Amino acid sequence: MKFRYAMVCSSNQNRSMEAHSLLKKQGFEVSSYGTGAHVKLPGPSLREPNVYEFGTPYKHMFDDLRRKDPELYKRNGILPMLKRNSSVKLAPQRWQDNSADGFFDIVFTFEEKVFDMVIEDLHNRDQVLLKSVLVINLEVKDNHEEAAVGARLALDLCEQIEAAESWEDSIDDILTSFENKHRRKLLYSISFY
Repeated sequence: MKFRYAMVCSSNQNRSMEAHSLLKKQGFEVSSYGTGAHVKLPGPSLREPNVYEFGTPYKHMFDDLRRKDPELYKRNGILPMLKRNSSVKLAPQRWQDNSADGFFDIVFTFEEKVFDMVIEDLHNRDQVLLKSVLVINLEVKDNHEEAAVGARLALDLCEQIEAAESWEDSIDDILTSFENKHRRKLLYSISFY
């Protein structure tokens, strides 16, 4: 594979990790991140989310929720998701704290608010390398079924980008073709490291 990819959602739990897992299995060089202030997982009610700090191991979250209410968190898919996540990497990471991870060629976000935060963060960094980075938003609802669909769509788009001689010269055609094929509207921006 030619490029380094980053998958980014709000909490580095569902959408970004589903895509990270799939791309990793397909041999892509991929990392994943969240942009939120904290990692939030559904709780017993909307007003009672489970909140963790970025860097808290997925295994710790799994054990914590299994202790709290194993039936609820198994039924709503949180325990299987955390188990998958822990097989991909140790803990959720925050996008804004990732500068030590080096640069990425392509960044996928799965929500417009996250796209805006990634773009803003890239613009606030010192752009010393003057290396381009393509940031693409593929809007995906934050549920397990849509995350699986979004991951397959992200994989399809990554494969098209990889197949191009130069993404800079053909990105408009690649994205237009993707939008027509999948009936999904994409946002994209080019920024720099």
